[in-house]
Amino acid sequence: MSDLIETDAPGNTPEFTVSELSGAVKRMIEGEFGFVRVRGEIGRVSRPASGHLYFDLKDERAVLAAIAWKGQAARLTTRPEEGMEVIATGRMTTFPGQSKYQMIVEDLVPAGAGALMAMLEKRKAQLAAEGLFDSARKKPIPYLPEVIGVITSPSGAVIRDILHRLRDRFPRRVLIWPVAVQGERCAPEVAAAIAGFNAIAPGGPVPRPDVLIVARGGGSLEDLWGFNEEVVARAAAASAIPLISAVGHETDTTLIDYAADLRAPTPTAAAELAVPVRAELAATLDQLGARRSHALVQALGRRGQRLSDLSRALPRPEALTAGANQKLDLLAERLPNALAQAAARKRALYAEHAAHIRPRLLSELVTRLSERLAARADRLRPEALLRESARRRERLDWLSQRLSRAASAQTEGWRARLDGLDRMRQTLGYTETLKRGFAVVRGEGGVLTTKAAAETAQALEIEFQDGRLSLGARPPRKSTPGKPPEQGSLF
Repeated sequence: MSDLIETDAPGNTPEFTVSELSGAVKRMIEGEFGFVRVRGEIGRVSRPASGHLYFDLKDERAVLAAIAWKGQAARLTTRPEEGMEVIATGRMTTFPGQSKYQMIVEDLVPAGAGALMAMLEKRKAQLAAEGLFDSARKKPIPYLPEVIGVITSPSGAVIRDILHRLRDRFPRRVLIWPVAVQGERCAPEVAAAIAGFNAIAPGGPVPRPDVLIVARGGGSLEDLWGFNEEVVARAAAASAIPLISAVGHETDTTLIDYAADLRAPTPTAAAELAVPVRAELAATLDQLGARRSHALVQALGRRGQRLSDLSRALPRPEALTAGANQKLDLLAERLPNALAQAAARKRALYAEHAAHIRPRLLSELVTRLSERLAARADRLRPEALLRESARRRERLDWLSQRLSRAASAQTEGWRARLDGLDRMRQTLGYTETLKRGFAVVRGEGGVLTTKAAAETAQALEIEFQDGRLSLGARPPRKSTPGKPPEQGSLF
């Protein structure tokens, strides 16, 4: 047998391309793990602009990459946050581009109440650090709102309880915004309802509520989880309309309770906090009216008593005029004697002077006056008189012109001053005030300036800008028994 050189011949092992092998692994993994539920802690979380959600599920020994596509991520009831322990439901697949396997997540829920509470506390601390729960930003609830907006399910017992309680206490107009109060649609619908009520313009066809009530009945922590979402808490804090939260029972607490302006333990209690009791309000008004009437009576009584006390300190009118009356009587008695004595003195004085007047004395006096007049007449000549008359006439004409000019100037000055005073009189007079919409009320005694005087007047005359209006006589007002008649305002 001749020697042969042996070579390695290919065996029966098949050959795969990289893509074929990756596809085979992908089909095997997807076939074996078409539906899985994985419990783990969320590690790295990435939210790219595409809308897909990338995160890691890990425990103490391994890490599993997880993906929630854009449509699935929008439907997740729980938003993944780093450090949260969750249970993810989905299917396994591979990513040939990086030679790794990963999980396509279709649902994500917290792993028990402990995880929910841990996530709730973390979210609560974050929002509190931003100031969303500060008491300084909370708005007061209006005492008696005209319109109340209620955000709740329209088919539950909650809305019936609220409407029944409002009808019993103080009926008000109610606007209902129906929302889902449980499940994945709860948080976005409640946030949209709060924003929608705030977007209503005042004075429009749909009335803007004065207060909002977000209400839901009791339930488990998972049932109420929609009201723990960040979007709901931020919408409640941003509401310009005062908001009352009434979610769950008295022991249930959600994030909207901290962000709301007022928390009610139950939906029925929210209706009680929104409006007062009409009967109690009417009773309070009656009580205040009675107190006001009593206070007025007491005030009038005190002032009347004070007036009486002050009037007793004043002297009586007859005491003030008694001395003057007595002095007048005394002088009246003395007047006739004084007149008689004065007439006697004047008569005696006349008789004394009349004794010196005789006819001879009068004749001598006339003679002397005639001689003096004749002496003076000799000095009077027509030429001198004419010259003096002409000179005096010229001076008289000059003085007359000066007097005329001075009189005209003074008259013009007086006329200008009189016109100015007249304009000032018209400006300061009451007629100008009448043109501005006022009126003058007159009674029997002249102008009336008080309400009490107008009420007691028998007839009134009201002067307006364009004339006077007379009001006929009115019957006198009956005074209240035991109450003194009004003499004017005491205040």
